[in-house]
Amino acid sequence: MSSTTASILGRDHALVGMIHLASLPGSPDGCASMQHVIDRACDEARMLAAAGFDAMLIENMHDRPYLLRHAGPGTVAAMTAVGCAIRQDWPGPLGVQVLAGDNIGALSVAKACHANFIRAEGFVFASIADEGLMGEADAGPLLRARRELDAEEISIFADIKKKHSSHAITADIDIAETAKAADFCRADGVVLTGTSTGMPVDENEVESVRDAVDLPILIGSGVTPDRIPTLFQHANALLIGSALKADGQWNRNMEQSRLDAIIAARG
Repeated sequence: MSSTTASILGRDHALVGMIHLASLPGSPDGCASMQHVIDRACDEARMLAAAGFDAMLIENMHDRPYLLRHAGPGTVAAMTAVGCAIRQDWPGPLGVQVLAGDNIGALSVAKACHANFIRAEGFVFASIADEGLMGEADAGPLLRARRELDAEEISIFADIKKKHSSHAITADIDIAETAKAADFCRADGVVLTGTSTGMPVDENEVESVRDAVDLPILIGSGVTPDRIPTLFQHANALLIGSALKADGQWNRNMEQSRLDAIIAARG
């Protein structure tokens, strides 16, 4: 398990910095310019690299509200341009997430820009997200698309019982059983979150999943410097976004002091 994490993210107990891309062409907020999007993302990538983060993950966070499962070719093209630009300076582990649940789009971006992993929503079981019913699990189509794209070098980290969603449909299936289902469906790792962006994960759930599967466990929300030692007792990697930004707000600018505090907390 630790060796698997290291092979994908460079080391066990990896710190993954989120790059929340500025709004892309066609998004409700409009796009200043693609050059602005690229320049901002590359600036943040350089900050993360200089601070000592092990991996990076690009995400179209500012495109809210999101389109369910199909973000569209414009988003895929724009994120590919950003990924390729980051790749010019960053040779380390790079990931892609396309909201909301456009996992095949993310896989396409990752293949084009030589990224190493994607973060996938709705991999197993149904849920009701902000965008509506995510009613068809994506594991079957996604793994077939990975084979068709000759992209089997790209790992899939699957969110389970993810944030911003209702899981009433699967209330009789606890998070440990959900993790087992993701493992059975050949996820390369599982992502655990709190109820919403910036909210902490239930540490008892992390321990439960660790007892259930031998997959890498990634924490996908609510990571702060004071919680890092405890989380790393059972988790293999931390995806960090809000804690890197001014006042801990995801939609603000990265602050060097916050990046340094995260690195120092790992020890």
